Amino acid sequence: MRFPIRPFDKVPHFDFMHLRAFWLWSSAAMVAATFVLLAMIGLNYGIDFVGGKMVEAKLAKPISVAEVRAVTEEAGFEGSVIQQYGADDVYLIRLPGNIPATQTAEAENSVMAGLSKAAGGAELRRVEFVGPQVGEELRMKGMLAMLMSITAILIYVWARFELRYGLGAVLALSHDVILTIGIVAIMKTEVTLTALAAILTLIGYSLNETIVIFDRVRDNRRKYPNRPLREVINLSVNQTLGRTIMTGGSVFLVLWCLFLWGGEAVHDFSRILIIGVALGTYSSIFVSSSALLALEEWYRKMANDDAASAKVETKSSKKS
Repeated sequence: MRFPIRPFDKVPHFDFMHLRAFWLWSSAAMVAATFVLLAMIGLNYGIDFVGGKMVEAKLAKPISVAEVRAVTEEAGFEGSVIQQYGADDVYLIRLPGNIPATQTAEAENSVMAGLSKAAGGAELRRVEFVGPQVGEELRMKGMLAMLMSITAILIYVWARFELRYGLGAVLALSHDVILTIGIVAIMKTEVTLTALAAILTLIGYSLNETIVIFDRVRDNRRKYPNRPLREVINLSVNQTLGRTIMTGGSVFLVLWCLFLWGGEAVHDFSRILIIGVALGTYSSIFVSSSALLALEEWYRKMANDDAASAKVETKSSKKS
């Protein structure tokens, strides 16, 4: 029995390349705005990357974040980061790693004593400690992992297709990663190793969608060698549109289920991937194909200019 609504049975005929300049410039503007945003507010690095001690406490009754901060400052830990963790009476308290007292076992005891007094009781659920040097090393290795993955993708796509295809894929991937990081900064999501794993997962997902479109572009260029490149790219994006939407939609549904019922342990992971999958689907359809067309036109212009220059030099040499 066939489902009554089958929207992707026929290939649509959307002219995506008509607004290619808009897709590219709007994406560039959003990336530039993200860099400005990151320079202004920065990222909320977790204990994995900045070092320190993270204390998870469940209080007998909810109190305000300001009251929790007052307790930590009274215990001698100024600059602590306080956030509610799920329920109203559960708090994550990140004690800064540049304070020597943070490294002692009395740190969490003094904080818990103050919280117990303020809330009429407190339960210590979890304590994690990372030294500042280890946190800095993890942060550098995380950035290196992202750069190496993008470089490896450029080399792979270059070998699989051509250099311009690789540049188009890297532009789309960079767009997805940068905008995702910007939204993470706006939402004040804690950047931990779990968040880094989500971003690296996003890179692989977004690349897969882009490769499918580029592969169809290459096949259609062989099949229709006399058609303009703009028409070939439009045809390829339309032919893969159903697959892109269905793949993104199915992954999106799974991530929403994980986000809603997966628990706090995978909450940030699923939230970052939900944002990234939405951006990756958008960039696969609009950004990567538009970037490919712009790069192809630029390569052709350079080739024509070189040919014209060679022709002029040949004529000059014959006259002389």
